[in-house]
Amino acid sequence: MSWRIVVISSRAKLDFQMNYLVIRKDSTVRIHLSEISTLIIESTAVSVTAYLLSELVKRKIKVIFCDEKRNPGSELLAYYGSHDTSMKVRKQISWKPGVCNLVWTEIISEKIRNQRDFLEELDKTKEAELLDQYIREIAPGDETNREGHAAKVYFNALFGMDFTRTAENNTNAALNYGYTILLSAFNREITSSGYITQIGIFHDNMFNQFNLGSDLMEPFRPLVDQVVYHMDLTEFDQDAKLQLVDILNTKVEMDGRIHHLNNAIRIYCRSVFDALNEEDISLIRFYKNEL
Repeated sequence: MSWRIVVISSRAKLDFQMNYLVIRKDSTVRIHLSEISTLIIESTAVSVTAYLLSELVKRKIKVIFCDEKRNPGSELLAYYGSHDTSMKVRKQISWKPGVCNLVWTEIISEKIRNQRDFLEELDKTKEAELLDQYIREIAPGDETNREGHAAKVYFNALFGMDFTRTAENNTNAALNYGYTILLSAFNREITSSGYITQIGIFHDNMFNQFNLGSDLMEPFRPLVDQVVYHMDLTEFDQDAKLQLVDILNTKVEMDGRIHHLNNAIRIYCRSVFDALNEEDISLIRFYKNEL
């Protein structure tokens, strides 16, 4: 099973040779492609051969390209991640709105539970109790936007009453960076399973090509929040970014077993697809945080 997250942060040439990623810098490093789950190209001074890109796509290795500020800017996605993609897309288009609402309710409820649990861990009892109340108040499809109310309470409890998610500061830069890494992992699983990222179960922004990934990642966002909360963000530097990339190596519990986050995401995504196709929300499998 692939497990390495490879980050290229300085000038290099990347190519493919005998099933290996070859990194040519002052010295040459070789990594077998079977070991790689994600490749992050952080520097714009990196050149990549088309042959390597083709092999990375075939092996469903997530590739993230960063911009000149070293922030994630794009990713490489295969057109066809599964032999039965056409059938999967037809199923996706026919998912019933009522079932989508129920699945979305489960996803949002779990997200708020994870936020509540983190606040309890920090002894923020009053705010945790308020989130617990919001969980009980959630209606199908979250028509009353308990998620939004919970988010305000949650982020203010973590980062102060003056904090907003729209402000330009190091905390939001770190959160956005971590969420982007997380979203890329979900997009990989969506396409690998034969579905398309544009059609979501709740998100339907015409300018968002990752609506489904944005839906599925919601319960996992608190994992990023936990890392950012414990960071010293006087400067959002390379070390901080590497900590956020390493979230994909986090160990969580699922079905009584310990999994790396990449594998937990795979299990969770497939369980959501099963729930949507079988119209049975009891099939959804969530993780338990082991941090």
